[in-house]
Amino acid sequence: MQITGIQMGIYKYIGEMWKKPKANLGGLYKERLIKWRKEDSVVKIERPTRLDRARSLGYRAKVGIVMYRVRVKRGGRKREQRKKGRRSKTQRRVKIVGMSYQWIAEQRVQRKHANMEVLNSYPVAKDGIYAWFEVIMVDPYKSEIKSDPKLAWLKFRKHTNRVFRGKTSAARKSRGLSKKGMGAEKLRPSRRSNKSRSK
Repeated sequence: MQITGIQMGIYKYIGEMWKKPKANLGGLYKERLIKWRKEDSVVKIERPTRLDRARSLGYRAKVGIVMYRVRVKRGGRKREQRKKGRRSKTQRRVKIVGMSYQWIAEQRVQRKHANMEVLNSYPVAKDGIYAWFEVIMVDPYKSEIKSDPKLAWLKFRKHTNRVFRGKTSAARKSRGLSKKGMGAEKLRPSRRSNKSRSK
């Protein structure tokens, strides 16, 4: 389907509106947060909230593509305090997690729906306690996906569980792979494998 100039204008204005959602959406934004707080942490949705962002990341309204909204708790992550037993003097209770909230959200929905693959995701809202992300999931075994030249690559076995291997856009950004050149010498192919390389 060819996109006309009017449709392009619509996506442009949706993108501008989502730059400041609290100011532009007003009461609707608050109503959504009140509703979303009462829902489960992973919810299937009929259509994306941010249509412009979803389409730019590969979403199409077709069989085999499903949208999920995921809620992740914000804030520092701590280990449980141990009352007894020996422990290292250098042990810290604050847990250093090298993953963004968005990457964690993608992994949670992947574990819940193991028969599908995460294509991409984007943020939709956050408050003082939670952050919400919408994840685009694809069923790579549907004939509509296999016949789509832009999505057919997902049917190959080497792309299975790509979110757990840091292959999604959010995961690559969290791993530092959006940076190239000076200052990023030790990030590729990954921090661990670079450390184990023979000098």
